[in-house]
Amino acid sequence: MTDAKPADGQTFTLPPLPWPKEAFEPNISAKTFDFHYGKHHKAYVDKANELVKGTDLEGKSLEDVIVAAKKKDNGPLFNNAAQIYNHNVFWESMSPNGGGAPTGAIAAKIDEAFGSFDTFKEKFVAAGVGQFGSGWVWLVLNGGKLEIVKTANAETPLTDGKPVILVCDVWEHAYYLDYQNRRPDFLKVFVEKLVNWKTANDKLAAAK
Repeated sequence: MTDAKPADGQTFTLPPLPWPKEAFEPNISAKTFDFHYGKHHKAYVDKANELVKGTDLEGKSLEDVIVAAKKKDNGPLFNNAAQIYNHNVFWESMSPNGGGAPTGAIAAKIDEAFGSFDTFKEKFVAAGVGQFGSGWVWLVLNGGKLEIVKTANAETPLTDGKPVILVCDVWEHAYYLDYQNRRPDFLKVFVEKLVNWKTANDKLAAAK
């Protein structure tokens, strides 16, 4: 989703969702996507375009802007650009036909890193629950081995050079309309019913 063409005069774009906003009901409601995608994600795109305009980063790729803004300690630009990237990957990490046990290369890598898919699920959910406040829980490659990491606010493994395989958003606006304060339930549903293992396999292959 990060390669969608921006509108004229803009560096960043709000890419279309890869599925209808009603596709995940009842697990995630269309109303949640109205707010999460239509307002929160869009607001990051609009603000990042405003902040980058007239700078030496205008027109650069989203990933390049994130890395450069982090190095330059440009907090406002980093936060908004990184949140565009994080949300793009989150949408890619889900499928209406997702969930269940993984297959293919990602299944073997999960077994290698965690011993079993059930252990991976437990650790992934626990990491997301344990992220205090707003943030993200990621599955990344680190030295060729899968690793679960959590980040606060807009932070992203992209700035650590760790290829991202999938991510779940644990900011409250990702789940509160549907799950209220039950973040563990949201994370369990994400792993068991929503994860796009095909995309995870594609990202794993691209990272090699």
